[in-house]
Amino acid sequence: MGEPWHLIKKRPECRSVLWRSSNYALYGDMSRRVYDVLIDRVPQVEPYSIDEMFLDLAGLPDLGTFCRQLRDEVRRVAKIPTCIGIGPTKTIAKLANRIAKGQPDLRGVCDLRDPADRQRLYRDLPPGDVWGIGSKAAGKLTAAGAATIADFITMDPRAVRDLLTVTGARVQAELRGLSCLSLSLMAPTRQGIAVTRTFGRPVESWAEIREAVATYTARAAEKLRAEGLEAGHMLVFAHTNPHNGDPWHSGQRSAAIEPTADTAALIGEAVRLLQTGWRSGYRYFKAGVMLTALVPAARQASLFATRDPVRSARAMSAMDAINARWGRGTLRPASTGIERPWSARQQHVSPRYTTRAAEIMIGQAF
Repeated sequence: MGEPWHLIKKRPECRSVLWRSSNYALYGDMSRRVYDVLIDRVPQVEPYSIDEMFLDLAGLPDLGTFCRQLRDEVRRVAKIPTCIGIGPTKTIAKLANRIAKGQPDLRGVCDLRDPADRQRLYRDLPPGDVWGIGSKAAGKLTAAGAATIADFITMDPRAVRDLLTVTGARVQAELRGLSCLSLSLMAPTRQGIAVTRTFGRPVESWAEIREAVATYTARAAEKLRAEGLEAGHMLVFAHTNPHNGDPWHSGQRSAAIEPTADTAALIGEAVRLLQTGWRSGYRYFKAGVMLTALVPAARQASLFATRDPVRSARAMSAMDAINARWGRGTLRPASTGIERPWSARQQHVSPRYTTRAAEIMIGQAF
């Protein structure tokens, strides 16, 4: 488990630690580069998170050699180290990946296709090392006498279901080699989109908090359009810091809206909702926008539509194209502000080597 840096930075063992602020632009670009390498070399790829992907390796010869070559290619192109776990199910592959990270002699690749190899490992590993078994579930298994993975997979499936619900029973089946989680070739449709941020400093003025919420709404609108969706419901919130002694206030408002992905329309709705929850005299700490009731984008106006979806789509497409070409925020609504003194500090952010020309790494010859 992680701990907040401000709570541990004064510890003696942390004095020499170099810490960095979040750098989502760099993380996202690195993830894209890894994906591009993988999709060119394996039949199917399922992104699981920003730093993890499942691969379909069926039919490929000599997987050990292939995976090490694939790992070398990712290192060459994306410049980051990776590990690969091989198994007949997703759960076993995840366990193999965990083992590959902890054993340098495996050279970044752990193959657990052989049942005999798995059985030997299962006898020495606790259930808490398994994907899908959290600390509470691991505690229940320990109390039930399952101290190792080997103990867990030999339990009666009905007892596992009673103890850990159907999710635990599925994990047990996967550890036995029965695939219950097929490779997903299409991402599930989003149920909602949220953009929330903690301010770089307390915000007290209406102008600044309105500017911040407009900025977050514009980003949420970009995400909507990237997935071909429109939102029919919006929630806007702003609250004070519950941990610094400031008076507590949480202004949260929500409403159904005419389905849209138009930035200007969404900002208008967000500011209207924000205004009803705004109270002067408070030091606001965080704000955000959440969009739900997502539906595929319409290209034809409904009977009671108040805006032209075709005209809106053309305007948004032009803005997105400009920002894709010249960088996010090149063209943006004036309501999102210029200076943005409320934005997150990010005083220790690492350079965005691959997405900002001014921050490209420059090598030196010796």
